[in-house]
Amino acid sequence: MINPLEEKNWNSLILDHSEYSFFHTSNWTQVLIDTYHYHPNYLVSFDNSNKLTTLIPLMEVPSFLTGKRGVSLPFTDFCELINDSNFTEIFIELTKYARAKKWKFMEFRGGDNFFSDIAPSSFYYHHSLNLTRGKDEIFSTFCSNTKRNIKKSIKENVKVELLKTPEAMDYFYDLNCKTRKKHGLPPQPYSFFQNIYKYVIAKGLGFIALAFYDNRVIAGAVFFHFGTKALYKFGASETEYLHLRPNNLIMWETIRYLIRRGFKEFSFGKTEPENDGLRRFKLGWGTSEEKIFTYKYDLRKDKFVPNPDSSKGFHNKFFRIMPIPFLKIIGKSIYRHLG
Repeated sequence: MINPLEEKNWNSLILDHSEYSFFHTSNWTQVLIDTYHYHPNYLVSFDNSNKLTTLIPLMEVPSFLTGKRGVSLPFTDFCELINDSNFTEIFIELTKYARAKKWKFMEFRGGDNFFSDIAPSSFYYHHSLNLTRGKDEIFSTFCSNTKRNIKKSIKENVKVELLKTPEAMDYFYDLNCKTRKKHGLPPQPYSFFQNIYKYVIAKGLGFIALAFYDNRVIAGAVFFHFGTKALYKFGASETEYLHLRPNNLIMWETIRYLIRRGFKEFSFGKTEPENDGLRRFKLGWGTSEEKIFTYKYDLRKDKFVPNPDSSKGFHNKFFRIMPIPFLKIIGKSIYRHLG
Protein backbone atom coordinates (compact mmCIF):
# COMPACT_ATOMS: atom_id res chain seq x y z
CA MET A 1 0.00 0.00 0.00
CA ILE A 2 1.47 3.33 -1.05
CA ASN A 3 0.73 7.02 -1.32
CA PRO A 4 1.39 7.84 -5.00
CA LEU A 5 2.39 11.39 -4.07
CA GLU A 6 5.45 9.90 -2.38
CA GLU A 7 6.49 7.86 -5.43
CA LYS A 8 8.92 9.35 -7.93
CA ASN A 9 7.79 9.36 -11.57
CA TRP A 10 4.35 7.97 -10.63
CA ASN A 11 2.65 9.28 -13.75
CA SER A 12 5.35 7.76 -15.96
CA LEU A 13 4.87 4.39 -14.24
CA ILE A 14 1.14 4.25 -14.92
CA LEU A 15 1.55 5.56 -18.46
CA ASP A 16 3.42 2.34 -19.31
CA HIS A 17 0.26 0.29 -18.76
CA SER A 18 -2.38 0.13 -21.50
CA GLU A 19 -5.27 0.49 -19.02
CA TYR A 20 -4.07 3.84 -17.70
CA SER A 21 -6.42 6.79 -17.36
CA PHE A 22 -6.22 10.35 -16.11
CA PHE A 23 -7.87 9.27 -12.87
CA HIS A 24 -4.86 7.11 -12.01
CA THR A 25 -2.55 10.14 -12.00
CA SER A 26 -0.99 11.76 -8.96
CA ASN A 27 -2.62 15.02 -10.09
CA TRP A 28 -6.12 13.65 -9.46
CA THR A 29 -4.90 12.10 -6.21
CA GLN A 30 -3.71 15.52 -5.06
CA VAL A 31 -7.04 17.17 -5.95
CA LEU A 32 -8.97 14.67 -3.80
CA ILE A 33 -6.56 14.89 -0.88
CA ASP A 34 -6.35 18.67 -0.77
CA THR A 35 -10.10 19.19 -1.21
CA TYR A 36 -11.56 16.47 1.00
CA HIS A 37 -8.60 15.35 3.15
CA TYR A 38 -8.99 11.73 2.11
CA HIS A 39 -6.13 9.33 2.76
CA PRO A 40 -4.76 7.39 -0.25
CA ASN A 41 -4.37 3.60 -0.01
CA TYR A 42 -3.08 2.46 -3.41
CA LEU A 43 -2.35 -1.25 -3.66
CA VAL A 44 0.46 -1.78 -6.17
CA SER A 45 2.94 -4.38 -7.36
CA PHE A 46 5.82 -4.23 -9.83
CA ASP A 47 7.73 -6.80 -11.83
CA ASN A 48 11.51 -7.20 -11.84
CA SER A 49 11.90 -4.41 -14.39
CA ASN A 50 9.90 -2.01 -12.17
CA LYS A 51 6.90 -2.14 -14.49
CA LEU A 52 3.51 -1.69 -12.83
CA THR A 53 1.58 -4.98 -12.71
CA THR A 54 -1.12 -4.18 -10.12
CA LEU A 55 -2.86 -0.92 -9.27
CA ILE A 56 -5.99 -0.74 -7.15
CA PRO A 57 -6.28 2.91 -6.09
CA LEU A 58 -8.40 3.48 -3.00
CA MET A 59 -9.17 6.58 -0.99
CA GLU A 60 -10.28 6.21 2.61
CA VAL A 61 -13.49 8.21 3.06
CA PRO A 62 -14.00 8.79 6.80
CA SER A 63 -17.65 9.67 7.33
CA PHE A 64 -20.06 9.39 10.24
CA LEU A 65 -22.90 9.88 7.72
CA THR A 66 -22.11 7.29 5.05
CA GLY A 67 -19.66 5.03 6.87
CA LYS A 68 -15.90 4.73 6.79
CA ARG A 69 -14.96 3.06 3.54
CA GLY A 70 -12.44 2.66 0.74
CA VAL A 71 -13.47 4.07 -2.64
CA SER A 72 -11.77 3.61 -6.02
CA LEU A 73 -11.97 6.52 -6.58
CA PRO A 74 -14.23 9.28 -5.20
CA PHE A 75 -15.85 11.65 -7.73
CA THR A 76 -14.35 9.61 -10.56
CA ASP A 77 -16.27 8.65 -13.71
CA PHE A 78 -14.40 5.39 -14.12
CA CYS A 79 -11.30 3.87 -12.58
CA GLU A 80 -10.32 0.55 -14.10
CA LEU A 81 -8.45 -1.80 -11.82
CA ILE A 82 -5.05 -2.84 -13.17
CA ASN A 83 -3.91 -6.37 -12.41
CA ASP A 84 -1.76 -8.76 -14.43
CA SER A 85 -1.63 -11.54 -11.80
CA ASN A 86 -4.00 -13.60 -9.62
CA PHE A 87 -6.82 -11.21 -8.73
CA THR A 88 -8.46 -13.63 -6.26
CA GLU A 89 -5.38 -13.55 -4.07
CA ILE A 90 -5.14 -9.77 -4.44
CA PHE A 91 -8.77 -9.33 -3.38
CA ILE A 92 -8.34 -11.55 -0.32
CA GLU A 93 -5.41 -9.42 0.82
CA LEU A 94 -7.40 -6.29 0.08
CA THR A 95 -10.30 -7.39 2.30
CA LYS A 96 -7.87 -8.20 5.12
CA TYR A 97 -6.42 -4.72 4.84
CA ALA A 98 -9.88 -3.12 4.72
CA ARG A 99 -11.00 -4.93 7.88
CA ALA A 100 -7.84 -3.88 9.67
CA LYS A 101 -8.67 -0.28 8.71
CA LYS A 102 -12.24 -0.86 9.99
CA TRP A 103 -13.86 0.03 6.70
CA LYS A 104 -17.54 -0.82 6.29
CA PHE A 105 -17.40 -0.99 2.50
CA MET A 106 -15.11 -1.06 -0.51
CA GLU A 107 -16.43 0.56 -3.67
CA PHE A 108 -15.02 0.20 -7.19
CA ARG A 109 -15.81 2.32 -10.29
CA GLY A 110 -14.90 -0.43 -12.72
CA GLY A 111 -13.36 -3.88 -12.52
CA ASP A 112 -15.75 -5.87 -14.69
CA ASN A 113 -12.82 -7.93 -15.98
CA PHE A 114 -12.24 -9.19 -12.45
CA PHE A 115 -15.82 -9.26 -11.08
CA SER A 116 -17.46 -10.67 -14.23
CA ASP A 117 -19.23 -13.47 -12.34
CA ILE A 118 -20.66 -11.05 -9.76
CA ALA A 119 -23.83 -8.97 -10.16
CA PRO A 120 -22.79 -5.29 -10.31
CA SER A 121 -24.01 -2.89 -7.65
CA SER A 122 -24.96 -0.30 -10.29
CA PHE A 123 -23.97 0.80 -13.77
CA TYR A 124 -23.49 3.84 -15.98
CA TYR A 125 -23.13 4.34 -19.70
CA HIS A 126 -19.78 5.43 -21.06
CA HIS A 127 -19.25 6.93 -24.52
CA SER A 128 -15.92 7.36 -26.26
CA LEU A 129 -14.78 8.67 -29.62
CA ASN A 130 -11.88 7.35 -31.71
CA LEU A 131 -9.80 10.38 -32.75
CA THR A 132 -7.32 8.60 -34.99
CA ARG A 133 -9.33 9.51 -38.09
CA GLY A 134 -9.38 12.92 -39.77
CA LYS A 135 -11.81 15.59 -38.56
CA ASP A 136 -13.86 15.39 -41.77
CA GLU A 137 -14.34 11.65 -41.40
CA ILE A 138 -15.22 12.07 -37.73
CA PHE A 139 -17.71 14.85 -38.54
CA SER A 140 -19.38 12.58 -41.10
CA THR A 141 -20.20 10.06 -38.33
CA PHE A 142 -22.21 12.61 -36.34
CA CYS A 143 -25.98 12.33 -36.49
CA SER A 144 -27.82 14.95 -38.55
CA ASN A 145 -29.09 16.74 -35.45
CA THR A 146 -25.56 17.12 -34.03
CA LYS A 147 -24.26 18.52 -37.34
CA ARG A 148 -27.21 20.90 -37.57
CA ASN A 149 -26.69 22.19 -34.02
CA ILE A 150 -22.97 22.84 -34.61
CA LYS A 151 -23.77 24.81 -37.76
CA LYS A 152 -26.55 26.72 -35.99
CA SER A 153 -24.21 27.77 -33.17
CA ILE A 154 -21.60 28.98 -35.68
CA LYS A 155 -24.27 30.85 -37.66
CA GLU A 156 -25.52 32.55 -34.47
CA ASN A 157 -21.96 33.85 -33.97
CA VAL A 158 -21.23 31.88 -30.79
CA LYS A 159 -17.48 31.82 -30.15
CA VAL A 160 -15.57 29.17 -28.22
CA GLU A 161 -12.23 29.69 -26.50
CA LEU A 162 -10.08 26.97 -24.91
CA LEU A 163 -8.44 28.53 -21.88
CA LYS A 164 -6.06 27.67 -19.05
CA THR A 165 -6.54 30.66 -16.76
CA PRO A 166 -7.90 30.93 -13.21
CA GLU A 167 -10.40 33.49 -14.48
CA ALA A 168 -11.82 30.92 -16.89
CA MET A 169 -12.26 28.46 -14.02
CA ASP A 170 -14.09 31.14 -12.03
CA TYR A 171 -16.45 31.74 -14.96
CA PHE A 172 -17.09 28.02 -15.19
CA TYR A 173 -17.69 27.69 -11.44
CA ASP A 174 -20.38 30.38 -11.54
CA LEU A 175 -22.10 28.58 -14.43
CA ASN A 176 -21.76 25.27 -12.62
CA CYS A 177 -23.53 26.60 -9.52
CA LYS A 178 -26.50 27.70 -11.66
CA THR A 179 -26.62 24.38 -13.52
CA ARG A 180 -26.45 22.30 -10.33
CA LYS A 181 -29.31 24.33 -8.85
CA LYS A 182 -31.36 23.67 -11.99
CA HIS A 183 -30.76 19.94 -11.52
CA GLY A 184 -31.67 20.13 -7.86
CA LEU A 185 -28.17 19.53 -6.51
CA PRO A 186 -25.71 21.65 -4.52
CA PRO A 187 -22.43 22.49 -6.25
CA GLN A 188 -19.18 20.90 -5.18
CA PRO A 189 -17.06 23.31 -3.10
CA TYR A 190 -15.13 26.12 -4.75
CA SER A 191 -11.93 24.60 -3.35
CA PHE A 192 -12.53 21.52 -5.52
CA PHE A 193 -12.36 23.60 -8.69
CA GLN A 194 -9.49 25.67 -7.33
CA ASN A 195 -7.52 22.47 -6.79
CA ILE A 196 -8.46 21.17 -10.24
CA TYR A 197 -7.01 24.36 -11.65
CA LYS A 198 -3.90 24.18 -9.45
CA TYR A 199 -3.05 20.50 -9.93
CA VAL A 200 -4.54 19.71 -13.34
CA ILE A 201 -5.07 22.73 -15.58
CA ALA A 202 -1.96 24.64 -14.46
CA LYS A 203 0.09 21.44 -14.79
CA GLY A 204 -0.82 21.06 -18.45
CA LEU A 205 -3.29 18.17 -18.07
CA GLY A 206 -6.49 19.94 -18.98
CA PHE A 207 -8.28 23.10 -20.07
CA ILE A 208 -11.55 25.01 -19.76
CA ALA A 209 -13.71 25.65 -22.82
CA LEU A 210 -15.98 28.70 -22.67
CA ALA A 211 -18.68 29.68 -25.17
CA PHE A 212 -19.30 33.42 -25.64
CA TYR A 213 -22.27 35.26 -27.11
CA ASP A 214 -22.27 39.07 -27.24
CA ASN A 215 -19.22 39.02 -24.95
CA ARG A 216 -21.09 37.02 -22.33
CA VAL A 217 -20.12 33.52 -21.16
CA ILE A 218 -23.12 31.29 -21.88
CA ALA A 219 -21.65 27.78 -21.50
CA GLY A 220 -18.52 26.05 -20.35
CA ALA A 221 -16.85 22.69 -19.88
CA VAL A 222 -13.79 21.26 -18.15
CA PHE A 223 -11.63 18.69 -19.90
CA PHE A 224 -8.75 16.53 -18.65
CA HIS A 225 -6.12 14.65 -20.61
CA PHE A 226 -3.22 12.31 -19.98
CA GLY A 227 -1.05 10.47 -22.46
CA THR A 228 -3.10 10.12 -25.65
CA LYS A 229 -6.45 10.01 -23.84
CA ALA A 230 -8.73 12.99 -23.14
CA LEU A 231 -12.04 13.25 -21.32
CA TYR A 232 -14.95 15.56 -20.68
CA LYS A 233 -15.48 15.97 -16.94
CA PHE A 234 -17.85 18.87 -16.21
CA GLY A 235 -20.29 20.98 -18.20
CA ALA A 236 -22.57 23.92 -17.42
CA SER A 237 -24.61 26.49 -19.32
CA GLU A 238 -27.06 29.38 -19.10
CA THR A 239 -30.55 27.99 -19.69
CA GLU A 240 -31.80 31.00 -21.66
CA TYR A 241 -29.06 30.54 -24.29
CA LEU A 242 -29.42 26.81 -24.89
CA HIS A 243 -31.29 27.48 -28.14
CA LEU A 244 -27.95 28.73 -29.54
CA ARG A 245 -26.51 25.22 -29.01
CA PRO A 246 -23.27 26.39 -27.36
CA ASN A 247 -22.56 22.96 -25.87
CA ASN A 248 -22.46 21.42 -29.32
CA LEU A 249 -19.93 23.98 -30.50
CA ILE A 250 -17.82 23.48 -27.36
CA MET A 251 -17.63 19.76 -28.04
CA TRP A 252 -16.80 20.22 -31.72
CA GLU A 253 -14.07 22.80 -31.10
CA THR A 254 -12.62 20.55 -28.40
CA ILE A 255 -12.62 17.53 -30.71
CA ARG A 256 -10.86 19.54 -33.43
CA TYR A 257 -8.27 20.73 -30.91
CA LEU A 258 -7.63 17.21 -29.62
CA ILE A 259 -7.20 15.88 -33.16
CA ARG A 260 -4.64 18.60 -33.92
CA ARG A 261 -2.77 17.72 -30.73
CA GLY A 262 -2.56 14.04 -31.65
CA PHE A 263 -4.88 12.57 -29.03
CA LYS A 264 -6.27 9.17 -29.90
CA GLU A 265 -9.27 8.75 -27.61
CA PHE A 266 -11.89 11.12 -26.23
CA SER A 267 -14.20 10.08 -23.42
CA PHE A 268 -17.55 11.82 -23.01
CA GLY A 269 -17.68 10.64 -19.37
CA LYS A 270 -20.34 8.67 -17.58
CA THR A 271 -24.11 8.96 -18.00
CA GLU A 272 -26.77 7.78 -15.55
CA PRO A 273 -29.00 5.12 -17.16
CA GLU A 274 -32.15 7.15 -16.51
CA ASN A 275 -30.74 10.25 -18.27
CA ASP A 276 -31.90 9.29 -21.74
CA GLY A 277 -31.52 12.80 -23.15
CA LEU A 278 -27.84 13.03 -22.26
CA ARG A 279 -27.28 9.52 -23.56
CA ARG A 280 -28.81 10.44 -26.94
CA PHE A 281 -26.68 13.61 -27.04
CA LYS A 282 -23.48 11.60 -26.60
CA LEU A 283 -24.51 8.90 -29.07
CA GLY A 284 -25.09 11.65 -31.62
CA TRP A 285 -21.33 12.20 -31.86
CA GLY A 286 -20.63 8.82 -33.43
CA THR A 287 -19.37 7.44 -30.14
CA SER A 288 -18.97 3.87 -29.02
CA GLU A 289 -21.15 2.94 -26.04
CA GLU A 290 -20.30 0.59 -23.21
CA LYS A 291 -21.39 0.09 -19.63
CA ILE A 292 -19.32 0.98 -16.58
CA PHE A 293 -20.19 -1.42 -13.79
CA THR A 294 -19.63 -0.45 -10.18
CA TYR A 295 -19.18 -2.85 -7.30
CA LYS A 296 -19.79 -2.30 -3.59
CA TYR A 297 -18.44 -4.89 -1.16
CA ASP A 298 -19.96 -4.94 2.34
CA LEU A 299 -17.21 -6.07 4.71
CA ARG A 300 -19.68 -6.75 7.51
CA LYS A 301 -21.81 -9.06 5.36
CA ASP A 302 -18.80 -10.34 3.41
CA LYS A 303 -20.57 -9.94 0.07
CA PHE A 304 -21.27 -7.52 -2.79
CA VAL A 305 -24.41 -5.42 -2.33
CA PRO A 306 -26.53 -3.04 -4.48
CA ASN A 307 -25.57 0.61 -4.51
CA PRO A 308 -28.68 2.67 -5.41
CA ASP A 309 -28.30 6.20 -6.76
CA SER A 310 -29.04 8.55 -3.87
CA SER A 311 -28.67 11.73 -5.94
CA LYS A 312 -32.31 11.53 -7.09
CA GLY A 313 -35.21 12.09 -4.75
CA PHE A 314 -37.41 14.60 -2.96
CA HIS A 315 -34.35 16.64 -1.96
CA ASN A 316 -33.92 17.71 -5.61
CA LYS A 317 -37.13 19.77 -5.44
CA PHE A 318 -35.93 21.35 -2.21
CA PHE A 319 -32.52 22.27 -3.64
CA ARG A 320 -34.07 23.82 -6.78
CA ILE A 321 -35.77 26.53 -4.74
CA MET A 322 -32.80 27.30 -2.48
CA PRO A 323 -30.59 30.35 -3.14
CA ILE A 324 -27.17 29.51 -4.55
CA PRO A 325 -25.25 30.88 -1.49
CA PHE A 326 -27.05 28.32 0.71
CA LEU A 327 -26.42 25.56 -1.81
CA LYS A 328 -22.70 26.39 -1.71
CA ILE A 329 -22.69 25.98 2.07
CA ILE A 330 -24.47 22.63 1.80
CA GLY A 331 -22.11 21.43 -0.91
CA LYS A 332 -19.07 22.37 1.13
CA SER A 333 -20.47 20.39 4.07
CA ILE A 334 -21.75 17.18 2.46
CA TYR A 335 -19.62 16.22 -0.52
CA ARG A 336 -16.71 14.93 1.53
CA HIS A 337 -19.13 12.36 2.96
CA LEU A 338 -20.43 11.26 -0.45
CA GLY A 339 -17.17 10.38 -2.18
